[in-house]
Amino acid sequence: MPRFARLDVLNTFVSTNLVPIFYNADPEVAKKVAWSISTGGCRLLEFTNRGDFAPEIFKELSLYCQRELPDLILGAGSILDAPTAALYVSCGANFIVGPYMNPEVARYCNRHKISYSPGCGSATEIGDAEELGVEIVKMFPGDSVGGPAFIKAILGPCPWTRIMPTGGVRATRENLTTWFKAGATAVGIGGDLIRKEYLASGDFDALAARTAETMALVREIRGSLS
Repeated sequence: MPRFARLDVLNTFVSTNLVPIFYNADPEVAKKVAWSISTGGCRLLEFTNRGDFAPEIFKELSLYCQRELPDLILGAGSILDAPTAALYVSCGANFIVGPYMNPEVARYCNRHKISYSPGCGSATEIGDAEELGVEIVKMFPGDSVGGPAFIKAILGPCPWTRIMPTGGVRATRENLTTWFKAGATAVGIGGDLIRKEYLASGDFDALAARTAETMALVREIRGSLS
């Protein structure tokens, strides 16, 4: 079961503005990634459901976070259907993310008070997701469905919408400024933050440092726009 209430999770999305995303088949590496992200000052981490036995890896990671990183909010991504969502929630997922909208997943998450962020690429998809209780929609793939201009266009008639672009987001001042200036609530970043070379070399101190630098950059940019 989740350790964090849905409202707490959503407020952390809004205040943290950054969701690191990763998958690794080695549970020990996954634990070190979680340690790095937490040490770097980010409270959110999304583990994607992409490899063989991914739920088992997630369960071990979730138990580790509960024991060693109690402030880290761990969620599951690439969730396509309600049974898979239920499996990850039973293993401790505190939020669910998907590449597209699935009404059954939305209903399951609402029933269990779990935050759900489905991938949306049009105004209609966003509206449908919000009608099903979604608070923060995932704009996916972010760099292919219109980029920052898409967010700005949506927020014109729908200023209440909260959008998290994922795909094409980079941990640079220029790129992050463009997304947040357009109105993004948070951004999801995968390989440009959790770099393959860090994992291959086991340099988790470097990953922690990069996380801290990215968090500081996000805070600076958000502060300048407020």
